[in-house]
Amino acid sequence: MSKGIILYQSKYGATKKYADWLMEETGYDCVETKNVKVVNLQNYDVIILGGGVYASGIAGLQFLKKNINQLVDKKIVVFAVGASPYDEKAILQIREKHFKDELSNISLFYCRGAWDEEKMKFADRTLCKMLQKAVAKQNPEEYEPWQKALMCAVGQKCDWTDKSYLDPLLKHIEEL
Repeated sequence: MSKGIILYQSKYGATKKYADWLMEETGYDCVETKNVKVVNLQNYDVIILGGGVYASGIAGLQFLKKNINQLVDKKIVVFAVGASPYDEKAILQIREKHFKDELSNISLFYCRGAWDEEKMKFADRTLCKMLQKAVAKQNPEEYEPWQKALMCAVGQKCDWTDKSYLDPLLKHIEEL
C-alpha cells in the first residue's frame, strides 16, 4: 500500500470519527488540517482530505485549493461529511461548485454525519433554525432529501455515522 495521510477538519466530531476509522483501516497518518504544512505532505503518495459540509462548502477544502500546485504528483481524495442522507444530485452540485480546474480530477465521497443542536455553536444553531423556518413554509411532499433530513432532525440528537460509508473510499484508494 502507498504511504498516505488523512487530513481532516471537524467542527463537531463526525469527520474526526471517520478520519480515525480511516486511519485504523489504512494505517495512514492522521492530522487536523490546521496542524499540517504543505511541505510535510511531500513524503506522502496519497492524501485524503475530510471535512464537514457547511452551506454546500467542504471544511478544509480551501487548504487543497491553496496548495494544489505543490501537490500535483499526489493522489488526492476528498470525503465530505454531512447531516443529510446521501443524495447524488446534491453531491454533483458540490462537485460542480468546488471541484473545478486543478481539482477536477479529485474523487469525492460522502459520509453521513451527526446532528446535535446542543453541541452547535450559537451561529450554526441560529442559521439552522432560520433554515428550518424557511423550509417549513414549503410543501413537505416537495422537500429535497436534505430538507426532509433537516425537518426530521429538529430538536433531535442524531448520529448517522457508520464505517460502511467509507467502503467506496477504501476500495478507491486500493485501486490508486
